[in-house]
Amino acid sequence: MSRLSERRAECLAVLVPVVAMCAIGLWGLDRDGMWRDEAVTFQVARRSVPQIRHLLGSVDAVHGLYYLLMHLVLAVHPGEVALRLPSVCGAALAAGLVAALGTRLCRPRVGLWAGLMYAATPMVGHYAQEGRSYALVAAGVAGATLLLVRAVRGGRWWPYGTVLAVTCVLHEFAVLVLLAHACTLALARVPGATWRRWGCAAGAVVVVLLPLVLVSWGQSAQVAWLTAPDGRSVEELLERFAGSSPVLLGPYLVLMALAGGMARSRRELSPAGVALPLMVLPPAVLMGISQISPLYDDRYVLYSLAGAPLLAAAGAERAAGVLGRLRTGRRRLPAVPRQATYGHGAAVGAPVLPAPRGPAGRGGGVALRDAPRISASRAHDAVPPSAWVRYRGGALLGVLAVCTVLVAQLPLLRADRRADHRPDDLAGVSALVGRAVRPGDPVLFLPSLERRSALAYPAGFKGVRDVALDVPAAEDGSLYGREAGPAELRRRLGGLAYVWVVSEPFALRSTWAPPNPTERAKLAVVNREFITREEYVRRGITLRLYVRREEPWSAGWTQPGAS
Repeated sequence: MSRLSERRAECLAVLVPVVAMCAIGLWGLDRDGMWRDEAVTFQVARRSVPQIRHLLGSVDAVHGLYYLLMHLVLAVHPGEVALRLPSVCGAALAAGLVAALGTRLCRPRVGLWAGLMYAATPMVGHYAQEGRSYALVAAGVAGATLLLVRAVRGGRWWPYGTVLAVTCVLHEFAVLVLLAHACTLALARVPGATWRRWGCAAGAVVVVLLPLVLVSWGQSAQVAWLTAPDGRSVEELLERFAGSSPVLLGPYLVLMALAGGMARSRRELSPAGVALPLMVLPPAVLMGISQISPLYDDRYVLYSLAGAPLLAAAGAERAAGVLGRLRTGRRRLPAVPRQATYGHGAAVGAPVLPAPRGPAGRGGGVALRDAPRISASRAHDAVPPSAWVRYRGGALLGVLAVCTVLVAQLPLLRADRRADHRPDDLAGVSALVGRAVRPGDPVLFLPSLERRSALAYPAGFKGVRDVALDVPAAEDGSLYGREAGPAELRRRLGGLAYVWVVSEPFALRSTWAPPNPTERAKLAVVNREFITREEYVRRGITLRLYVRREEPWSAGWTQPGAS
């Protein structure tokens, strides 16, 4: 095969997953309504840069770089589609980078399979359509891993350190990938010089990240809602990585097991040696830390998912080789390396030429030392035409298998694109308030974070009077604004004949005991001095009209302005 043809095959192996991921990501991107986390991104990113900096000093410092990026994006066109487009691009880039890893570590068809499996995973499709940073972080980690492979082969180390540092600033939990990369180098038995260069790059990443860690540590109350993961958390993560259906999960695990046995290679980087630590170590370490201080959520380790399809694709390649030998009765022979060099990955269609003896010729990994060269045209001439046909046929069968998996996952992907698949419907709440509440009517948010509906979709709240608010969120440098103290709030509520309350369902239960004194004052005054007259329920939100217990409000009351 000519070098030009080989390059075309490599490009095709990367571009097909990118296009597939773009199609999956753009499908249903304009679903109605943002959910609460997206709403935070939307309202913060639309603030001025000084206002964003003011916010980050007290809350959400871990998302600071992402908010600044989205500030630029939403300045062009503020809308739900624009909010989610960067995540679509991040997921598409990650799919291409996973494919590039498979291509570089093994051969193009392995990269093609891995990239397509990544794109077909419902967890990837979910975060590809969410206005948060996780899809971009996954792309950054995949890019850093690819740059690690290049650096070990003799490339420069500063691109690896730069990309990983930016990725960690985008979300600090990405720093756990350093442990995976260290394990990869240990499995490959790299020389001391490589360890020193990697250590310098890793140290630079930690130094860059340290200020963010110190600031965000003081804001750890934001994740106080997290709980310690257990065995069920591990099962759920595995299902999200590989598939929840036993029909899909079983074969996926078998393929990963086939490749996992090849993780330890002598003086070379192997697909399993890169993929297995990436998939296992960051989630395992975060779960371990969370037994002491809960920090784990599966979205924080979305980037580790890249290891699963890469590992499964390497297992499929190994299975294809075994089946091919059983069919032909021939002895297995290592692949002809890409770029006409042994140990730099396998050529597209030449899996039958012997490699030189020694560490660089013992598999399809990335050799750490130079090996004898061989002409690509001579390699092609030595391969029987039937071998090329079988190779391409195997690649096509793999693609068809992934397409079958995608079809099986379509119900999950389709359900994920419905607005009611998210835990709340802020757009629906705004529309409800716009229909039920008149301009000038008093509104109380219980707890204060329910103000996010008004911040994300202000049209429905136009003209209403926010009873508790003292300082708007943007001016206060907070997510939901500063509210009046208990005494002032009681004075304001004391002069009202009625009030609309937008609340979380849990806030209306008698067992809820808020730690904030203003929230306690809201509950006390509303329960003691008002009675419920009307109630509207939407997913995750309850809207109630309370009127005073005193006559004439307690009986026969008519809303002001109603005929």
